[in-house]
Amino acid sequence: MAGIATSSAPASGRASTHQGQGNYQFALVALTSLFFMWGFITCLNDILVPHLKSVFHLNYTQSMLIQLCFFGSYFIVSLPAGALVKRISYKWGIVVGLVIAAVGCALFIPAASYRVYALFLGALFVLAAGITVLQVAANPYVTVLGPPDTAASRLNLTQAFNSLGTTLAPLLGAMLILSAATIATTNTTPEQLDALRLADAGAVKFPYLLLALAFLILAAVFAALKLPEVEDEETIEPMRGGGSALQYRHLVLGAVGIFLYVGAEVSVGSFLVNFLSQPDIAQLSEADAAHYVSYFWGGAMIGRFIGSLVMRHIDDGKALAFNAAIAAILLLVTVLSTGHVAMWSVLAIGLFNSIMFPTIFSLALHGLGKYTSQGSSILVLAIVGGAILPVIQGTLADTIGIHLAFLMPILCYAYIAFYGLKGHKPA
Repeated sequence: MAGIATSSAPASGRASTHQGQGNYQFALVALTSLFFMWGFITCLNDILVPHLKSVFHLNYTQSMLIQLCFFGSYFIVSLPAGALVKRISYKWGIVVGLVIAAVGCALFIPAASYRVYALFLGALFVLAAGITVLQVAANPYVTVLGPPDTAASRLNLTQAFNSLGTTLAPLLGAMLILSAATIATTNTTPEQLDALRLADAGAVKFPYLLLALAFLILAAVFAALKLPEVEDEETIEPMRGGGSALQYRHLVLGAVGIFLYVGAEVSVGSFLVNFLSQPDIAQLSEADAAHYVSYFWGGAMIGRFIGSLVMRHIDDGKALAFNAAIAAILLLVTVLSTGHVAMWSVLAIGLFNSIMFPTIFSLALHGLGKYTSQGSSILVLAIVGGAILPVIQGTLADTIGIHLAFLMPILCYAYIAFYGLKGHKPA
């Protein structure tokens, strides 16, 4: 079985030319399934937040511990994951990541059976650890499977399938989790109420069992696949005066961009169900609101398919700055309005979020050469923004209200616009 060459810098090379362009395409097709799966699993958190908030009677800050544990795992696991992928190759890094993710999904079953919030958080941490290994292995692998000048386009294409997963997750989550929630009446006895809460907690068992099986099947498939080799190529700009990718200014600023982008996206997405349920916005039930969340993620999917084509002809930095500016304006409209104007303006942000992550990622890695693997780990580590900023927005929602709490992500998008215009350019 053809493996993937392990070198001191596996992400810096090019897929071996003897494998042929056809194998590039086959490898990309296989990798898109991973992007779909971790998009699905990440967006399912947006359904878990309101569901577990109701089951355990949490405030907004407490419910955001879901995102803290999930994205906090990126911060803890990303650097070890980079070392692991460097040691065992992209392919086996992907297999290991899939197995860990399957274990995390399976842990939801005992968490639901015992109805302990801490067990849910632990299961999410393990699940996210597996996703982190997949991110570290797959993102740079996509960038090297073809010409460097179309790396951002390829990442946008694979991220479009990531968005397909995020679009379907709220629909299936509403059907399998929120729709299964029971409603207590004023005549409910304490024993009946306890039984209802146990049933609500158990609503997550079936969907996460299916996800565990899906991850295990994908692990078996990738273990059997023959993927193109990646060979070290050191003709790219060498590191200047040291051995750390952190000496590249555009990488460091890109890591800040990833931190703020993921934090902003997760903050907005996590509050959508509760926001759309507000009387002055749309007054929807949680199950109905979850269906509208699909518009948010569906916009991101459409934008990434468009971006994978358009960005072959438009400067990456300018496209990033434009989208970030529009997202900030839409958030401002959301804060200053109510009703359907606020609802549709916040949902439209998904369309302009579309190209941000893959574009920041590829711009930040540009020119790192054999330090690309290290740079990729640093960028994945920066995904911890998805753990920290939603908790801050949750605290704001508990103090000044969920509506005004949307002011925080505006600052994030302002920085991303700066990075697109100037910050991504090497010093």
